[in-house]
Amino acid sequence: MIYLDYAATTPMSDKAMEVYVNVAKHYFGNASSLHDVGSSAKQIKEASAKTIAKTLNADGKDIHFTSGASEANFLAIQALLDGTGKTGRHIITTKIEHASIKDVFEKLEKQGYKVDWLGVDEKGRVQLDELKKLVSDETVLVSVQHINSEIGTVQPIKEIGDFLKSKDILFHTDAVQSYGKIPVDVQDLNVDALSISSHKIYGPKGMGAVWVNPEVDWKPFFVDHNQTKKLKTGTDNVPGMAAFATAAKEAVEGLWEEYQRISVFSAEFENRLEELDFDCILEGGSGYRSSFILGVRFPGMEGQFLMLECNQAGLAISTGSACQVGSEKPNRTMKAIGRSDEEAREFVRFSFGKNVKEDDLNKIIGKIDTILNRHFNKVRRTKESTHN
Repeated sequence: MIYLDYAATTPMSDKAMEVYVNVAKHYFGNASSLHDVGSSAKQIKEASAKTIAKTLNADGKDIHFTSGASEANFLAIQALLDGTGKTGRHIITTKIEHASIKDVFEKLEKQGYKVDWLGVDEKGRVQLDELKKLVSDETVLVSVQHINSEIGTVQPIKEIGDFLKSKDILFHTDAVQSYGKIPVDVQDLNVDALSISSHKIYGPKGMGAVWVNPEVDWKPFFVDHNQTKKLKTGTDNVPGMAAFATAAKEAVEGLWEEYQRISVFSAEFENRLEELDFDCILEGGSGYRSSFILGVRFPGMEGQFLMLECNQAGLAISTGSACQVGSEKPNRTMKAIGRSDEEAREFVRFSFGKNVKEDDLNKIIGKIDTILNRHFNKVRRTKESTHN
């Protein structure tokens, strides 16, 4: 099986796996315990936070571990809203956010917040001028994903952050698809909270983290009876933290080399798809898209069908974000960029990572070409038969 679904999850790196097993075996103590076994675990937790913070140009004390990015998104947004001293009840997000953001904002809407769902252009990009029109004296928070998980659109986070800071409006970004793939500097981006995930960068599942700006007031959703300010309570997953930090260090140290390799592979993959004897529409456009994610439509073929055919042929792809898999509704991102229901259902996503090699390209394209030929020839024969 050739795996082309890295935006959904990645395999753990050998080094991250080794660290996880070693810490789980030898440093099993509860990091909150006061004895030496607990102190050793706490030291590993703090060292892990410092390692991740360094990759973000941040301070370790401002890194808060979570059980994943979905929880990180919820806890970060809630903490910022609960901590602000403003009375405004207006918040803004986009129509193409990850489901975890969408769900949080829908919940807040039911709790009395006024939510504006910011539209995007046909490439999935937020227009700063449109955001400025929505902002009012009542606006207290904005959340915009750094890189869209389905079509790979890179949002102008720094420009948005600069504007929102001038208006004293809190800003959160979901950086799950950008962290470890492009430079992510919390100081440069001008955000107040940033969410990341371990299993997207070859770390263990069940681990995420939030960086929270120490200059803003925030309140944890869960009360810590030890009177310490924690974003998340409960027993720390120290082996997961250590493995996450290991994966983060590996990803950032090899970032430029991997970015260049994937950029070359992705560009060649695009060219080869467009050379096929079938209409192929690349969603998201060029210039503002991550090379790690490629959203595609073959007009006349349902994405679900193509995904299943690819699976039978030994190619693992998806029909979009894992959070939408199984939904009968048209893809939300496709609808937001102006596609019809039928067009939205044609969408498939290829996403690339470490184990994708240039030598695989001929095999991948060959399998896709075979599937398309078989499908469209069958459609043509059916139409001719019906016509006759």
